[in-house]
Amino acid sequence: MLFTRFRALVLRHRLFAAALTAGAGLRLLALLGYPGALFFAGDSYVYLGAALRLRPDQSKTTGYSLFLRVLEPFHSLTLVAAVQHLMGLAVAVMIYLLLRRAGVSARWSTAATLPVLLDGFEIEDEHMVMAEALFTFLIMAALLLILWRPRVSWPVALLAGLLAGYAVTVRSEGLPVLVLFPVALLLRSLRSDGPTADGARAVRPRHWQWRNWRGWLVAIAMAVGCAAPVLGYAVWFHAWNGSYTLSRAEGFYLWGRVSSFAECPVIEPPPSELPICPAGTPSSRTPPGDYIWHAPQVRGIPGGPVSAANDTLLRDFAVRAIEAQPLGYLHSVLRGLALAVEWPRQPYPDAGTVYYYYFHLTPQAIPADHSWIPGGTAYSDAVQYGHATPGRVVKPFAILIDGYQRIFYTYGPLFGLILITGLGSLIRLTHLDGLIRLTGLGRLIRLRRREAPGARFALTGRQGPGTRPGPTWRQHFATLPGLTWSPRAGSMLPWVTAIVLLVFPIAVADFDYRYLLPVLPFACLAAGLAFGPARAAPSSDPIAPPASSERCESPVS
Repeated sequence: MLFTRFRALVLRHRLFAAALTAGAGLRLLALLGYPGALFFAGDSYVYLGAALRLRPDQSKTTGYSLFLRVLEPFHSLTLVAAVQHLMGLAVAVMIYLLLRRAGVSARWSTAATLPVLLDGFEIEDEHMVMAEALFTFLIMAALLLILWRPRVSWPVALLAGLLAGYAVTVRSEGLPVLVLFPVALLLRSLRSDGPTADGARAVRPRHWQWRNWRGWLVAIAMAVGCAAPVLGYAVWFHAWNGSYTLSRAEGFYLWGRVSSFAECPVIEPPPSELPICPAGTPSSRTPPGDYIWHAPQVRGIPGGPVSAANDTLLRDFAVRAIEAQPLGYLHSVLRGLALAVEWPRQPYPDAGTVYYYYFHLTPQAIPADHSWIPGGTAYSDAVQYGHATPGRVVKPFAILIDGYQRIFYTYGPLFGLILITGLGSLIRLTHLDGLIRLTGLGRLIRLRRREAPGARFALTGRQGPGTRPGPTWRQHFATLPGLTWSPRAGSMLPWVTAIVLLVFPIAVADFDYRYLLPVLPFACLAAGLAFGPARAAPSSDPIAPPASSERCESPVS
């Protein structure tokens, strides 16, 4: 019975089933080719060490280490990689579910999942001891809970908030989500759509129900859920380091951000900040993601760059630089955004960093003489956690997935196209006739055309002496394209989430190709919603195709 239902489900969604199978096959190839997991220099060693000797790190949030701690009794890094691969597949499933729920066709819904399922860099990142896969899964799960039904109950909102809050402790670049999600939920709860002349539901809100206490309760429940894990982590950090925060590296990374344009003669910092002025001219410095690891102004600062006092010192200097050179800051951020859509890929911020983003056919070397978390070296931690020699490569399988990754991934221009397509969920291409009716321009414009000597055509279609009947102005404009603001329920939040996750890390640290990986699923979801109807009907089967001819309210709102 169960097999029969599963077979029927696969046959009904055969396109997505085929794509999901292909994605699962590629991930299996990675597991066979690279037993255990891959490591990213520094970060992976911190996460693994903090999982074995549970503690918050001063340079980054270690909520991901809690996830590793849960899996530690199994003593298998292969299991860690496999679970993260399953999370990648689950993210694609959630995208498909939301799109079908919103009335998008099976073909376009499947197409929207392909970059997530088949991108070689997504697969490689899932195979690393890194936080992106877990972070993306948590944020997408929270988004699914928010968008699944038109009305969100407060327990569901609380659960979504807890997922988003924990995601921030996994990867602090998600901090804006703590504000974005509750505010979006509040605005949707307070919005009241009134009927139009033909009895359909209005796409635009007619008024706001500010006294909708249920809406306030739902938004507050989600805000509380978002705050709880973050506050809990801050208390834990205080118990170890004496300050209520998530890390002490914000100033360090922001200083690196401004090093790309900062000029101390222009900034005129106080004497206490002169020793941390970046050396040389901005053009002579390497990218921030590389510069901060070698600049003596911060690496050699007494007490280290992540102490409480120096974190404040570096942050104050960075803020002062942004205030003094706002155009330089804007240019550096825009340059990072441009790198996201450029092709071919650049060795940015340096070739050594980019090296870790690829599969390789040689075993990965893990330092055996350096400790990132006191109590063990990187190599000893990997052996202790996985009970196996790390860095193994099985070439028959590794050759296949290594070659695949270098060809099949989301190229920069395609990534930009996906982001632009996501705007289709907010702005619709329509005929100018609808735009003119909407703005009232028909009362102001009069278009006259001569079809014959003495014959005139009026925009209003009124005929005068000596004129022959001709097409009205509205018939002419109905054939011309135009853009109108046409947000569909729920479609704005995925696109805004993608943009926030793209811009925020670049604005506070630097561009990194790894930072694009959590952005891609939300951009794909927004792009898929652009091919959906303005309103879609709720369905008893969450992935059954809705009736295309009905005008109704979307559950994805």
